[in-house]
Amino acid sequence: MLTNRHIVIMGGDARQIEVINKLIALDAHLSLVGFDQLDRNFNGASKVTMDEINPGTVDSIILPVSGTSQEGIVETTFSNEKVKLTKEWVAKTPEHCVIYSGITTRYLNQLVAETGRGLVKLFARDDVAIYNSIPTVEGTLMMVIQNTDITIHDANVIVLGLGRTGMSVARAFHALGAHVKVGSRNPAQIARAIEMGVKGFYLKDLEKEVEDNEICINTIPALVLTSQVLSRMPASSFIMDIASLPGGTDFRFAKKRGIKAIITPGLPGMVAPKTAGRVIANVLADLLLDNFSKEDKS
Repeated sequence: MLTNRHIVIMGGDARQIEVINKLIALDAHLSLVGFDQLDRNFNGASKVTMDEINPGTVDSIILPVSGTSQEGIVETTFSNEKVKLTKEWVAKTPEHCVIYSGITTRYLNQLVAETGRGLVKLFARDDVAIYNSIPTVEGTLMMVIQNTDITIHDANVIVLGLGRTGMSVARAFHALGAHVKVGSRNPAQIARAIEMGVKGFYLKDLEKEVEDNEICINTIPALVLTSQVLSRMPASSFIMDIASLPGGTDFRFAKKRGIKAIITPGLPGMVAPKTAGRVIANVLADLLLDNFSKEDKS
């Protein structure tokens, strides 16, 4: 149980509701920051501002999947108030305080380095990323169907990156009868693509491979769909960028060429917040219980 453990949940989207419910069931003392417009109250949790929290009592901080911006601002779906996690505030927390975030940012890395606090990146874990790929794939299929006038079956589809999410995406489109090609810099991923029954190619050849593209799904959080690549892609193509912000597409040039390109950060939270939230909640609960158990024994 998490009895008498003070946990601050800062911002986030509907996925955090599942986290709140899970931690309340474990008897945690919860302070919710950035939830003032959520039309729901929780027994065992208080909606507060950062100024109303004594950081010296905080055992853990839970951030949204997106972490913080480069200025330390936390995404708040349920509030119009600006919520910022500052170095000065974190430095006042107990030394055992740990920050949990979906991903990290340069700001967050610097903050924990300067304060000496722990940081757990949930989406760096294989289990979380693989479970999260399920709603991501379903959301990707939905968005592709909504934004194209062709069937996925028999379509020419390029998936960029064959990590945990890219593999699930490629497998789903292949199963639906698409002609799937996977681009990567990693020889092992190229081999895995071929083993899966799809074509693998190296990103250095991307300009040539996009010439017959109809649907392109990017999972690589770096600029790979450059203006040079997009200039070779058919203007009728549809690009869906599901990588972390700012994605891997030159959206300005895509628009100039008439290529429809969208970026969908937080897709699982949009299409299946309850399922995606439960994945995060269950892993968080295990991590918190394990961390506090070790702390009690030391």
